[in-house]
Amino acid sequence: MTTSRIAPDDDRALLNLAARLAQEAGDIINTIRARGFHTELKADRSVVTEADTAAEHHILTHLRAACPEIAAISEEEFAAGKQPDATQSYWLIDPLDGTRGFASGGKDFTVNIGLIRGDSPALGAVALPGYGTLYTGGKNLGAFRTEHGETTPILTAIASPEGLRVLASSHHGDPALLERWLDGRKVLSLTKMASSVKFMRVAEGDADFYPRFGPTMEWDTAAPQAILEAAGGQLLDAGNIPLRYGKPGRCNPAFYCLGRTA
Repeated sequence: MTTSRIAPDDDRALLNLAARLAQEAGDIINTIRARGFHTELKADRSVVTEADTAAEHHILTHLRAACPEIAAISEEEFAAGKQPDATQSYWLIDPLDGTRGFASGGKDFTVNIGLIRGDSPALGAVALPGYGTLYTGGKNLGAFRTEHGETTPILTAIASPEGLRVLASSHHGDPALLERWLDGRKVLSLTKMASSVKFMRVAEGDADFYPRFGPTMEWDTAAPQAILEAAGGQLLDAGNIPLRYGKPGRCNPAFYCLGRTA
């Protein structure tokens, strides 16, 4: 499929492009999974598969054809030393977030395509290929879930007085840190999940609170944060400041996300 040029300030068209590419990358990932694949370890000991690189190639090829004025920074290229200079606007891409779960046969993996303007996310698309679901959203664009061909608006929830529905990482957990972050908060339930799926559960109102202490990179959070904020939620660092972008090495500090407070 050819990709038409898009003006760098046409947010609706940019979001539609990100949504299409996230879905197409998800189809590529599912196809590779169905026929089988090999896994490798990167220098940082994280897992990478053929699905990661094939999805990344598809996304980057079409993003760069459609909007050559906007730099595109993606996980696997970045790890290989290809680190383009970011302009005022740039894409952050994680072609397969949750590779460990994907490789082990789980469903909690995502494709994340986010657009940064300045130091904050403007819009994003997150596909959940294991569930056949797509989430999109951005500033002044609203937040939406598309499933079985039907698109519906999503909104974060206001936590119940009975307690928070908490999500935690299934692979990067630290019980002591989690207990510290939950100190003084009434907890109704605690569920462990992998990848950016957790952000989307908060964005659509199925959970209230997700703290993350382990290592994450900016491409892990850019698209999810754009959607979460468009749905009325927040992603804050330990100082209660919205997570910002352009940090040294693209590394994130500890953060937490939550739904509406009123």
